[in-house]
Amino acid sequence: MSPRLPASAGRWTVLAVVCAAILVVVIDVTVLHVAAPAMTEDLQPSAVGLLWIIDVYPLVVAPLLVASGALGDRFGRKRLLLAGLAVFGAASALAAFAPSAAVLIAARAIMGVGGAFILPASMSIVRDAFEDRDERRTAVGIWSATMAGGAALGPLVGGFLVEHWWWGAVFLINVPVVLIVLPLGLKLLPESKAQVPPPWDTLAVVLAGVGILALAFGLKEGARHGFANPLPLATLLLAIAALSTFTRRQLSRSEPLLDVRLFSDRAFSVATGCVMLSMFGLVGLELFFAQYLQLVLGLEPLAASVRLLPLMLASLAGGLLAAPLLRRLGTRTTITGGLLLTTIALVPLLALGLDDQVLLLSLPFVALGFGLEVALVAANDVIISAVPADRAGNAASIEETAYELGGGLGVAVLGSILTAVYSDALGAVPGVGDAQLHDAGESLGRAVEVASGLPSAVGDALVAAAQDAFMSGLHVVLLVSIGLLGASALLAAIVLRARALART
Repeated sequence: MSPRLPASAGRWTVLAVVCAAILVVVIDVTVLHVAAPAMTEDLQPSAVGLLWIIDVYPLVVAPLLVASGALGDRFGRKRLLLAGLAVFGAASALAAFAPSAAVLIAARAIMGVGGAFILPASMSIVRDAFEDRDERRTAVGIWSATMAGGAALGPLVGGFLVEHWWWGAVFLINVPVVLIVLPLGLKLLPESKAQVPPPWDTLAVVLAGVGILALAFGLKEGARHGFANPLPLATLLLAIAALSTFTRRQLSRSEPLLDVRLFSDRAFSVATGCVMLSMFGLVGLELFFAQYLQLVLGLEPLAASVRLLPLMLASLAGGLLAAPLLRRLGTRTTITGGLLLTTIALVPLLALGLDDQVLLLSLPFVALGFGLEVALVAANDVIISAVPADRAGNAASIEETAYELGGGLGVAVLGSILTAVYSDALGAVPGVGDAQLHDAGESLGRAVEVASGLPSAVGDALVAAAQDAFMSGLHVVLLVSIGLLGASALLAAIVLRARALART
């Protein structure tokens, strides 16, 4: 590796710059949750279009992570991180002034390219800078807490900007942050790369990208239209073929681009799955609860973001406390306990209705955020400790793929389920025509817009029916999340116990 950091203070300075770099990316993910209703009113995207605006970013990031991890090992992680920041900043300026949903989706896709460069490079730099595992656990906790803190800051920033300016400001705010972090990174970050990187494999990069994107798109469309539908079925078959070919190609090489043999370690596989499922639940639920607070309870964007704050602050606390919990409790107990706490925290939320119940919402949010973040940091520790620093790009690519694919699928799959249940539950409303009812069936936000053009009594009846339908969808999404997170907690307990017994 080149160069080594001789002083402890140098390592923590590097961590601070890396955290500043990922902060701008993470803020952008959650800032849209509060801005979505205002964005919908201005650009008027369909329900599918709104999901794509939010979802295109992680769906672009995920298939590029394998390539970006390998590029960082080969050409330098600092160089890749700074290039990603520049692309991200330029695309943010384009998104801020997007005149249509299509342009905004394209800008978000370009931002995804920048994010794909930034995320694995940031974790690889942390892995390289901290060789001591206890120190690294603390560093990973801070790195993860920064992501949680950015998620906490995003809705607050978004709520303030939407109320005082316009929805485009949530993207424009990225530009000055990038302009500050770029020169700091150029001056303070050391360059690191693999001394002997694996040979570049263009076909493997294409296979991985096609496979991951097809998997994400197939699950997204299958959740919306049914998995027997020809399009999602064909897409999922393409994903299986591409990923199977990629795996066989990597196993046949002595120096693979991505070491898939890491998945032969059950603990590594379970940790990766836990990261993916945790992000699946967290990102999707954040979006839906932001809509619930604004469109069902009628809160202003800033007030809604404040109500989401317990979830984010608890995540921040979980990231900071995860390292001492890991040292005291061990990996198995920390991961399993975190996921179990998260699962239990979702159960009381099934009692939510059309009335504002502050404690019923806030207390589960605290347990949800803390449990998920503790489990994530413990899983991250398993993943990045599985490889030497010289191959940090491999572990970082796998970890960040799980992050982004989990978050993207959470919005796509859970959002498709919520939309399907909502559309089915929204029945006929007296005084509302078929065309208007069809438009209202797109989403709750669209129903509110349609109601504004109707007579007062009819509009109120439509909004009430749409809110009831939305709550039906939200309850189904919560049940799905409870099942998935509970199953992952059980699987982690069984597999990590078997691993501990085998070591004994």
